[in-house]
Amino acid sequence: MQRRTFLQTLSAIPASAAAGKSEAPAPAAGIPLGYDTYSLRSFGWKAVELLDYAAKLKLDTIQISSVGNYESLDPAHLARVKSHAERLGIAVEGGTGCICPTSASWSAKNGDPAEYTLQGLRVTRAAGGHVMRCYLGSGADRLGSIPIEGHIESTVKVLRAVRQQALDLGVKIALENHSGDLQAWELKMLIEEAGPEYVGACLDTGNPIWAVEDPMVTLEVLAPYVLTTHIRDAVVYEHPRGAAAQWVALGDGSLDFRAFVARFRELCPKVAMQFEIITGRPPRILPYLEPVFWKAYPKARAAEFARFVALAKNGHPFMGTMIIADSGNPPPEFRAALREQQRVDLERSVNYAQKVLGAGIRWRA
Repeated sequence: MQRRTFLQTLSAIPASAAAGKSEAPAPAAGIPLGYDTYSLRSFGWKAVELLDYAAKLKLDTIQISSVGNYESLDPAHLARVKSHAERLGIAVEGGTGCICPTSASWSAKNGDPAEYTLQGLRVTRAAGGHVMRCYLGSGADRLGSIPIEGHIESTVKVLRAVRQQALDLGVKIALENHSGDLQAWELKMLIEEAGPEYVGACLDTGNPIWAVEDPMVTLEVLAPYVLTTHIRDAVVYEHPRGAAAQWVALGDGSLDFRAFVARFRELCPKVAMQFEIITGRPPRILPYLEPVFWKAYPKARAAEFARFVALAKNGHPFMGTMIIADSGNPPPEFRAALREQQRVDLERSVNYAQKVLGAGIRWRA
């Protein structure tokens, strides 16, 4: 298949491609819609371009998820970004990366973890935001020499070190359930230990899969603390070793997003749904039928895991069109197609949320 034909095929995939899903809008009116800038990571756009794109899609919010997304961290430039967002009528959230110094995801080049976190808080506030997303680490931290409880303790220490500055700035810290690092009950424990007056959750709907957790469980456990989100669909299905899963565009997966947004609106009525669409990666096996898997999650809760098993039993592999090239060093032709796929899948997800789920505010005007 030629690249042009492939891209035309991508654009033609309907947002309602997931079989068996009703087209009747879910009761999601009033939920702001936005996107996390990582969704367009191959474009290299900076804050102003990313804001303009959000306005083009008639979105309400944007999560500028890295300080690297700004052309400059000069206060004058950040003030211009803030003014531009205000002119467009788009609410800004900020973001940074791993803040846990004992995590395998932490980079020493970031210097002192408290100062690194403070930089993110200050940039977020200067750009007009009141929520900053960050994370502890990844699933690799559950199998290292330090138990996950040690990483939680390290993260709490960093958070406590910036507590007063966060309160003074008026910016809350939203810890993401990131890439299998924490199950929902563990993140809830971390937030309560640090202090929910300035720390909450960035609820990611794609990452619970890697922690063998149904995203609906994640929502129900974290709901009182959710400050922002990463919304992403996935296919989850049985595999001889347990289950397999793959991230897909909204509406293409086996997650019941009509039920999810109805519950989300009930539990988190004013929190934005920020799309973090990540496609182009192969399915990952979750070998929970093998004893070694449980070394990472020795305290997993049986009732919650049972809901994940039910999700896998009712799921299905992805049968649509996707280029798998979001890893390694693919040839330029693949990278170009992947770049376009990021745009197409984000726009399909926005369309699905607006037209099928009934979410969003600006597009209705």
